[in-house]
Amino acid sequence: MTHSELERMQVLGIRYRRTACAVQDERGLDAYLESGVYESARIPSEYCEPRIEPTECSGDAVADLGVFNGRIAETAAAARRAGAVLLMTGGDCSHATGIVGGLQDAHGPGLRLGLVWFDAHGDFNTPHTSTSGMLGGMPVAVCAGLAHPAWREGAHIVAPMPTERILLVDVRNLDPAEETLIRGAGVATAMLSSGSSGVALPEAIDRLAQEVDAIYLHIDADILDARLVPSHGTQEPNGPDVGQTCTAIDRVMATGKVVALALVSIYNQGEDGKMSVKSGVELLRCGLGAWQTHGTAHLPLV
Repeated sequence: MTHSELERMQVLGIRYRRTACAVQDERGLDAYLESGVYESARIPSEYCEPRIEPTECSGDAVADLGVFNGRIAETAAAARRAGAVLLMTGGDCSHATGIVGGLQDAHGPGLRLGLVWFDAHGDFNTPHTSTSGMLGGMPVAVCAGLAHPAWREGAHIVAPMPTERILLVDVRNLDPAEETLIRGAGVATAMLSSGSSGVALPEAIDRLAQEVDAIYLHIDADILDARLVPSHGTQEPNGPDVGQTCTAIDRVMATGKVVALALVSIYNQGEDGKMSVKSGVELLRCGLGAWQTHGTAHLPLV
């Protein structure tokens, strides 16, 4: 495997809360386009918005997530076959499964993919561990084959991700049974927040990078301290600031193995939404800059 410069980028704008179309610019997509942040990557890019119509939804929330993530996977796979790196914006963590499925479509289910999950929550719940039952708290477990096979299979994830290839970064709020499951499954964790204990991120990243050929870096905006994303529905205190998070993003990008990046769950609503969008734009600018600096993995296609 070799590393190469970024030559093309496919931006997937997700204008949805799970499978419900978001109102106005709640997902921040129009604000991103107006900011010029995608152009900051200084590479040719294409923008598209995968869609699912209300008439296509069966009313089974899990199955419908599978259908919509299958659309995301198809778009992602086509972009990879055309030589583009993937950037997903808008949406929420439930849409990460489509990126994983798309990478498997393009590079085969045997792809040694690592998942680096920047989030204040583990999103590693199953229906048996969750205290809320929220599907948004389950996508990492779905990727790992531990929950909702209809969702996983609909998203084109043929081979569940081995748990040793998953790294959860700065998870500060876990359901008790979820935390037990994470430890039992051997999922690695690392912390950014001041005063937090845990494995140092550089050590955890180096360990993961040795075991994988490609990395998907997924960022939920609630990794930031609550004051920086005040409109976020699951904001958490005691998180890192933008600068600390950008340093961590650069550390992941420095592996030269990132082929997909996502920033999700920016809520562009009201005055608080303006602050959240500002934080999102800053994270995207630093992420794209680091990606351009460090390059990406060159992977065979199937």
